[in-house]
Amino acid sequence: MRKILVTALLVSLTVGPAVAAGQSVGAAGTTPAAGSVPTGRDDAGPDPTDEPDWTPSTARSQTLARDDASRSRVSNAMMKRFARERVKRGDRDLSPTHINHVREVQYRLRWVGLYRGHINGVFNFKTQKAVKAFQQRKGLKRSGKMGYNTWPTLIKKSIRGRGDIPRYCKQDGWRICYDRSRHQVVLWHNGRVHNSWLVRGGGAGTKTRTGKFRVYYRSRHHVSSLYNTPMPYAQFFDGGQAFHASYYMVNPFSGHSHGCVNMYIKDARQLWALTAHKRLLVRIYGAWS
Repeated sequence: MRKILVTALLVSLTVGPAVAAGQSVGAAGTTPAAGSVPTGRDDAGPDPTDEPDWTPSTARSQTLARDDASRSRVSNAMMKRFARERVKRGDRDLSPTHINHVREVQYRLRWVGLYRGHINGVFNFKTQKAVKAFQQRKGLKRSGKMGYNTWPTLIKKSIRGRGDIPRYCKQDGWRICYDRSRHQVVLWHNGRVHNSWLVRGGGAGTKTRTGKFRVYYRSRHHVSSLYNTPMPYAQFFDGGQAFHASYYMVNPFSGHSHGCVNMYIKDARQLWALTAHKRLLVRIYGAWS
């Protein structure tokens, strides 16, 4: 009899009421209210059109655990407008878990007309030369490094399609707007641009849906129920579609998701730190790309 009681207790502790009911558990370990659990397709599964340097699932889980343990908080510097980490010559974008925003530097320098080299994720001599040219153009110290002064200036000058950004994005409150045609997300606060990131959205058969939404459910340690792969820092805005970190994206202009908005892990964590406790309105617009 005692053995039966102990066994029943262990089962109840292992399974728990939420899992027994077949419900999803939120980031804080609580079950969302009925009707708030994301439904529909999400995009955490492998995309055959993406680059082949994916991290194995076990390594992804280990990386996520380390990331959560060592970087659960974003530094004060990264909370500022247009913030990024320092990037210098020799840095590389090696894999989805080792992104230094080198490709972003190269793309943005190309968009302001200063970089004509390959978008390869390697901060080489050509990239450094273009950074120095941009710094000289803007009256900044010609260090050749992307620091806390150069990043804000470059991001502001390389936000594309400003004339196409809906007025809805520029109203009061926190608002995030995704331009599908430009793979560009812009975060607004009370009508002022707060930051912008390069992202990728859904493929031809699973497009990120256009329209006006609001983030209705958040899950910091979300795991896709369809593909059993991590989608950390997920902020759901329409069914199973969410802004979240991707363990598959290296180049935002290569491949697609299954409908969600893929972000670099650092960027999704930064967005989470800025907005996770705020009412966040969403606008998805632009032609599919």
